Amino acid sequence: MPVHSTEIEVRFRDIDALGHVNNAVYATYTEQARTAYFRDVLDADLSQASTVLASTSFDFRRSVELTDETVTVLTDVDDIGRSSVSMRYEIRVGGDDGDLAAEAEATIVSLDPETGEPTPVPEPMRSKLRSYHGL
Repeated sequence: MPVHSTEIEVRFRDIDALGHVNNAVYATYTEQARTAYFRDVLDADLSQASTVLASTSFDFRRSVELTDETVTVLTDVDDIGRSSVSMRYEIRVGGDDGDLAAEAEATIVSLDPETGEPTPVPEPMRSKLRSYHGL
């Protein structure tokens, strides 16, 4: 199953007092990967998409340190619902096949831009998601 890969530089500002990437920064890493995913897979600008992050969760497996220099975030789609898309992330050190640092799940919801209420995932987006992931 194809996944989208995004390489992200580990910055000094990501590091906390214990010398590793702060847990809150992992959310930024998945946000950066989601932005790249929208651009590369959906040919869309996430800042212009009428979606909202409805939920997210993380399971941490190992610390990431400044000396790791980069992390790779692998993005996959588990399910496309009526108005939501379930995404899965793996944050790895050392490339696509590197050490697993964290796993994350997120649900994004399509919104009607006028009412702010959930609306069906637009057909062009649904079609690109299905095509890319073989769903």
